[in-house]
Amino acid sequence: MVLAIFTETENIHTKQFLNTYKIMGYLNLDTEKTSSTAKELNILLADYHLYYQKLRNFHWNVVGHNFFDLHIKFEEMYDDAKVKIDEIAERILTLRYQPTSNFTDYLKMSNIEESSAGSKDLDMVKILLDDHGKLLKQMRKVVETADKADDEGTIDMVGGFIGHIEKVSWMLDAWSMKRGDNHPEV
Repeated sequence: MVLAIFTETENIHTKQFLNTYKIMGYLNLDTEKTSSTAKELNILLADYHLYYQKLRNFHWNVVGHNFFDLHIKFEEMYDDAKVKIDEIAERILTLRYQPTSNFTDYLKMSNIEESSAGSKDLDMVKILLDDHGKLLKQMRKVVETADKADDEGTIDMVGGFIGHIEKVSWMLDAWSMKRGDNHPEV
């Protein structure tokens, strides 16, 4: 009814704008291409939810001589994962798609599996390093898909995630090494 007060020319321009908005989106990205990016981001979102919960599990259940080191590190890591979960979901929304938001779907979609509460401290670190490999693989899929869509915003966000998880992986790997071990020389 509100549009009825506009002239016929204004109505035509309004309809053209709305059609253009649906095709191009407010980001001026091809919505067909960003659809693929959003799908890959939803898988990454599922991965991060399972990773986050695994970190909480390990934080609560770590015991032994490494308790203080790992309890603190796992908390730091799950705090970071919580922030990334929100950033991924908000990026999906920015692309004008719905983020997946329930655990039933996360469990079906995720590349990461749940872990029991009974893992030993060194095994926890090995499990997390394995999960980092899965996260990195999915992040690279997101970047590849986003690149095809000329979606620099997603590439930039996920590129930062990649650098961070690589650094944390190096630290966990270094922590799990034996004294006297060293990385190979170049």
